[in-house]
Amino acid sequence: MKTHRLLLTAILSCAITACSDGLAYNANAPRQPAPGSVHLEAEGDMPSLDGAVTWLNSPPLSPADLRGKVVVIDFWTYTCVNWRRTLPYVRAWANTYRTQGLIVIGVHTPEFDFEKGRDNVRQAVTEMGIDYPVAVDSKQRIWNAFGNEYWPALYFVDAQGRIRHHQFGEGNYDKSERVIQRLLAEAGSNSVNRDLVSVDPRGLEVAADWLDLRSPETYVGYGRARNLVSPGGAVRGTGSTYAAPSRLEVNEWALLGNWTVDNEPALLNKADGRLVYRFHARDLNLVMSPGMPGSLVRFRVTIDKQPPGLAHGTDVDDMGYGTVSEPRTYQLIRQPQPIIDRDFEIEFLDPTVKVFDFTFG
Repeated sequence: MKTHRLLLTAILSCAITACSDGLAYNANAPRQPAPGSVHLEAEGDMPSLDGAVTWLNSPPLSPADLRGKVVVIDFWTYTCVNWRRTLPYVRAWANTYRTQGLIVIGVHTPEFDFEKGRDNVRQAVTEMGIDYPVAVDSKQRIWNAFGNEYWPALYFVDAQGRIRHHQFGEGNYDKSERVIQRLLAEAGSNSVNRDLVSVDPRGLEVAADWLDLRSPETYVGYGRARNLVSPGGAVRGTGSTYAAPSRLEVNEWALLGNWTVDNEPALLNKADGRLVYRFHARDLNLVMSPGMPGSLVRFRVTIDKQPPGLAHGTDVDDMGYGTVSEPRTYQLIRQPQPIIDRDFEIEFLDPTVKVFDFTFG
């Protein structure tokens, strides 16, 4: 697994070693220039798309199949909140410019083992309204061919098969769309609309509150865990009983109850286990999975020891109750202003849940 990441792109993208530290994207920044003034250098030919374990929404595609089309390659993995916040724009570009010669191709390269499951990816594609071609790159062959290191990563390819621009991480949506318009015009399209798409994101797709985002992505498994303050730390691969200190500092977290901490997840062995986290962000999300396929795990969350009320996320009610039913990202908290340091707790009412990763927005 790669460990190198550039500071700038790691801040606003899901690097292969991390998923959601964020450099503020300024939604009020000036609009980008018209397409004719966007300067684009050739960055090399588009690599092969061979190696996908399957394709969704399309038969397998190759650079030869795509010659004459403008192509956007979008690297993603379905639990990455940074990528999820870019999806409204990518969907809108695919729909708006499809008839003018644009093909968007999603390359799903997984972060967690469960994201390698074809049925899990297929379900995510359906639930997220993705109707453009998707290469399921569970063996990272396309990822490696591009030398890619980030989710999300966009590569913009002209009609001659040359990469002319790339975008790592969130933001710069206007410029990315102007690049698409420029490449379509170069390819001979005479009907390119010079307007920019508008989107209406909901749930996890809403842009982060960057000004109030002070909590970093936090992995639970021992492979990449940080700031775990349960006394004694993580006991690797063995069921152990954990407790929390009397007080948490901001961005510290703890396990309580009987857990087995593995490389990627922590598995709850007995009901009534908990996680606590002191955070500073509008949104708190958690990647979770039932411990056994098809099972349901009930949970309840609190914020500052109270039901979340108006601060509840899309996956809980105002009393904080929810259910883990499938492996995915669950939005647990979306709080109104003011954003201050808060104590979050999730209590699992059933055993055998797997918990992977906190992300914030």
